[in-house]
Amino acid sequence: MTASILFSPLKLRGLELPNRIVVSPMAQYSAQEGRATDWHLMHMGTLAVSGAGLLIIEATSIDPQARVSPYCLGLWNDEHERALTHIVAFCKQHGGARLGIQLMHAGRKGSAEAPWQGQNEIAVQEGGWTTWSPSALPYPGRSAPSMLARADLVSLRERYVQAARRADRSGFDLLEIHNAHGYLLHSFLSPLSNVRRDEYGGSLANRMRYPLEIFRAVREAWPRHKPVGVRISATDWIDGGWSLDDSVVFANQLKALGCDYVTASSGGSSTEQRIPVGPGYQLPLAERIAKDTGLCTMGVGLITEPEQAEAALKEGRCSLVALGRAMMYQPRWAWQAAERLGAEAYFPPQYARSHPSMRKRDFLTTVHRR
Repeated sequence: MTASILFSPLKLRGLELPNRIVVSPMAQYSAQEGRATDWHLMHMGTLAVSGAGLLIIEATSIDPQARVSPYCLGLWNDEHERALTHIVAFCKQHGGARLGIQLMHAGRKGSAEAPWQGQNEIAVQEGGWTTWSPSALPYPGRSAPSMLARADLVSLRERYVQAARRADRSGFDLLEIHNAHGYLLHSFLSPLSNVRRDEYGGSLANRMRYPLEIFRAVREAWPRHKPVGVRISATDWIDGGWSLDDSVVFANQLKALGCDYVTASSGGSSTEQRIPVGPGYQLPLAERIAKDTGLCTMGVGLITEPEQAEAALKEGRCSLVALGRAMMYQPRWAWQAAERLGAEAYFPPQYARSHPSMRKRDFLTTVHRR
């Protein structure tokens, strides 16, 4: 059997991933005032032993007002840092995955309930907070956000830097900046949400300016031997919005600043988006960016079968595959993929008897004893 690409290593700067399987960041809405809890220990611990090469924890807010909901994970104080340091140490002791963290600011989509509560806006007088955006344009169905002044942009940039430094001290191997799904940094890029008339709005170069400033500041604060990637919405899926062509230009700019990979997601700026959802529907976005920029890309979006993931890598559509719902539904996806593709994946010793080679040995031992 030909060696599996899915289970081949990949090196990003000084970090070597044992395989190309990535656990996508998945918001848990289970933090207490931004602090990770036992739920996060269980959730991340389970996925750390999954056999995936990289586990990126959920979108982590840089500031209280950067949260989507009151229950979002944060990294803006010492208590948050201590809680994550404990979880990272646990995962590294028992798991085989390398660990990444995603930093984010929700922008005009913040101050909302958890998904199972309806995700309705929480008014300031009911415990919510003022939301911020490049322009005072509301996300459909929400109140208008406050427009960020230049002094606010400087302050937020420093909060990204401080969060990155905390993430490094916590022991994370990789950092990803959330620049997608209609959140703050994507809102700067998209003409659907950015109608500023200063140097941060108008032309493509101006709309890219602040996200690139954030990347540059984080890259400088993050250790040189550790990779930094960016998750983008490669298209808004709506006429007049951010486009795939724009994403190629943006990715080239990120590459010039030292970006190590781009995760090609999509959408999130408008309720009028028309997304052609289907198996691997976002892989063409990653493929175009990879081919036009030479940048490492991470494919994401309804990648559910091992053979599908293997084909995407073999065809050069991406260099890494990220799974969210599929991994949540089946945390042992990587083990089953390894068995189907004739490869090996990390097994904690406590679970070794479930490994194919051990299952046969246990069966023969049982028969012999009889």
